[in-house]
Amino acid sequence: MQKKAAEIGFDWPDISGVIDKVQEELDELSHEINNHSAKSLIQSELGDLMFACCNLARHLDINPEQALASCNQKFYRRFNYVETRVNAEGKRFSDYSLTELDSFWDQAKQLEKLDEIDS
Repeated sequence: MQKKAAEIGFDWPDISGVIDKVQEELDELSHEINNHSAKSLIQSELGDLMFACCNLARHLDINPEQALASCNQKFYRRFNYVETRVNAEGKRFSDYSLTELDSFWDQAKQLEKLDEIDS
């Protein structure tokens, strides 16, 4: 739909307008969440945000489905690292605070960065 609209000139002239739209949609979603709005309103705003993000991907010439798949793979790797660290200690997730678990997550991110540098 976005591509068709762009073909007839209904599109942002540059990416800054797209980024502003993503921020606007995020602000609207936050507003509905903070006001404890009906789930249907929150869903609608989330849909608007996702649509704006897909538009951003189009402007960047990035396939949004591939970007999401890559993100899911990255999440899996990092979560697997956290899980491995927890299991190596012989503990359960509930034995750790969110801050401690987040530090394992940050370690996983750092290891990925080092792997990228070595590649």
